Amino acid sequence: MQVHLRLILVSGKTQDFTFSPNDSATDIAKHVFDNWPAGWEEERVSSPSILRLIFQGRFLHGNVTLGALKLPPGRTTVMHLVARETLPEPNSHGQRNREKTTESNCCLLFSCSQN
Repeated sequence: MQVHLRLILVSGKTQDFTFSPNDSATDIAKHVFDNWPAGWEEERVSSPSILRLIFQGRFLHGNVTLGALKLPPGRTTVMHLVARETLPEPNSHGQRNREKTTESNCCLLFSCSQN
């Protein structure tokens, strides 16, 4: 059984890839780096070690396999691919939610248009 992934860059460019359920996030990053799509040249990175996958709003750590995610067979699953040096600890988000704090976790997004 093959796993079909559609990877999306921050720029919005997409590319479809096929992997084995045994492939890990690290394996995927290396494969994409080694087979960098022609249309992604502007986004090319210097090393596969900084490529990170985001699935359902969470970073996938290097050793997690596609099979462990229980992706639906026969369907294309969409993931984001970003360049980032480090990742948050796997449980850091849960820890932050349990701590009482007045800190805001808000993020504002806006765009500026040029006329």
